[in-house]
Amino acid sequence: MTTLPPLPDTAVVLGARADDWRAAVREAGRALTRSGATRSEYADRMIAVIEEFGAYVVIAPGLALAHARPGSDVRREGLAVVTLADAVPFGHPHNDPVRVVIGLAVSNAEEHVASVAKLANAFNDSGSVGRIARATSADEVRALLGAQAALPGPARPVASGPDTAPPDGAGA
Repeated sequence: MTTLPPLPDTAVVLGARADDWRAAVREAGRALTRSGATRSEYADRMIAVIEEFGAYVVIAPGLALAHARPGSDVRREGLAVVTLADAVPFGHPHNDPVRVVIGLAVSNAEEHVASVAKLANAFNDSGSVGRIARATSADEVRALLGAQAALPGPARPVASGPDTAPPDGAGA
């Protein structure tokens, strides 16, 4: 069974303030970076995708799935959830304004398809976006999405190098 990328506490932001869609997407990008899934440049690429292709990322009323193609700024697959204190328009003709931004980072096309399919299942219920928007904890968000805080089993690094080492010497 396909599972979602991990959703650690550091990748969940509840009640964020965003003046516009770019700030909302940037918040999701910061959450992905905090979780260790991406480098900070990934947020810029997510914004560039929306600037180029439009608000297609607003996949359901109140819900945006921000993402970009796999690239060197993706360290490992990751998921972030940002709920907004005040909904913001993305420019979608039917699904605006957005209250929940899901950030998705994947390292290959197969992960992208599998993760999007799993997320789509989580949002089959039309009330899901509202429940996530009202969530008061990361545990509640994970339960609603069917996500885990971390992947089971040993860590699966995608890249190696000095800036991908565990923080504070962990695992050494």
